[in-house]
Amino acid sequence: MSSPVFERLPGLRRATLAPCVSRLHVGDTGRRYRGEVDVEHGRGILAALCRWVMRLPPAGRGAIEIRIDDEGEAERWTRRFGQRTMTSVLWVGNGLLHERIGAVTLQFVIRVEDGALAWRAVGARCLGVPLPGRAFAQVGAREHEESGRYHFDVHATLPIVGFLLRYRGWLDVE
Repeated sequence: MSSPVFERLPGLRRATLAPCVSRLHVGDTGRRYRGEVDVEHGRGILAALCRWVMRLPPAGRGAIEIRIDDEGEAERWTRRFGQRTMTSVLWVGNGLLHERIGAVTLQFVIRVEDGALAWRAVGARCLGVPLPGRAFAQVGAREHEESGRYHFDVHATLPIVGFLLRYRGWLDVE
């Protein structure tokens, strides 16, 4: 097993992360976490099309389970939102975190801010075709600890499409 993906990001030191954020990103393959999530969707046909292309989760509130599997130089994250599954593959390349979700691969700059991980999209490809990085300026995420519990907040707004998706919640990370 290679080192966890997040430990290979330049400038990211696990010791500076909140303890539960650090625990989520290290450990054996097949680790699982459970919690609660609230998923919101934007309206419109373009937003629906984008969610379909990326296989994003349905709107609603309920249980979430995440399984993280080591795949050598990458990690496979399988998120189960009720009965719906969303899978992505994450790896590090050229100092960025890459995440392939459905037909889209996003590139993120990851920063540590007060013990939290802040994700900011700086580029994307759809079916291998590069898309303008500035179009993804309002795509990102934040992972942090609150009252000893791991919390996440993922958001995406795109030009022309508008508000696409936001999902946020918590996981038990022990």
